[in-house]
Amino acid sequence: MKDQLYQYILGIADNSLILGQRLGQLCGHGPSLEVDIACTNISLDLFGQVRSYYQYAAKLAGGDASEDSIAFLRKEREYRNVLLVEQPNTDFAYIITRGFLFDVYHELFLERLMHSKDETLAAIAAKSIKEVRYHRSFSSEWMKRMGAGTEESHRRVQDAVDSLWRYTKEFFQPTEAEKAMAEAGIGVDTSSFKATYDQHIAEVLQEATIVVPTSPYFQRGGKEGVHTEHLGYLLSDMQYMQRTYPNMNW
Repeated sequence: MKDQLYQYILGIADNSLILGQRLGQLCGHGPSLEVDIACTNISLDLFGQVRSYYQYAAKLAGGDASEDSIAFLRKEREYRNVLLVEQPNTDFAYIITRGFLFDVYHELFLERLMHSKDETLAAIAAKSIKEVRYHRSFSSEWMKRMGAGTEESHRRVQDAVDSLWRYTKEFFQPTEAEKAMAEAGIGVDTSSFKATYDQHIAEVLQEATIVVPTSPYFQRGGKEGVHTEHLGYLLSDMQYMQRTYPNMNW
């Protein structure tokens, strides 16, 4: 049970770590100062949440484990994030769409994790939910603004949705650790809010005049450590300081 809880925590935290790193790469590159600051602050929110998860995971792991070693010294196959969050920063429409597809899931997930039998996870979820509600609001409003904006912005958002849609089903395909934690009342049964997720996504896309993809093909693997080529490049940047100057503190 202890190992499954550890793996479950990694599955939650790694999503925010990798998306936070992606957004952090944009610092100074936003289309406007306001949006640049917003994306940077969302990145910082995610990193703050991640620290709480990794501190808890380090206690479970014991030994020399720390939040830093868990965040920065694992190998690529040991990361448990979904494939969606590791996708690169192609353009602003792509960045917003990637965030939107994750934010809706993240909010619904935390709303349920707040009722976990594990007091630490419930507390982290309760502390994080306000931030994540802002993230979802930010990305949703930009989806509507660009989707119903100019012909160019509409096309870019539609292309982004068509490209990233293949990664959304992985949220709802549980690992063995997720199944075990859900059965124990510690974790969240994501299938319980799949319909709500689809409804929220469809409502925003409809308002944004974006067509919901109908392709039946989806990609998965991130939760089991099988990632796209993009994660390796991201980790080489993210882990550089810790591997070059060992024992640095977050």
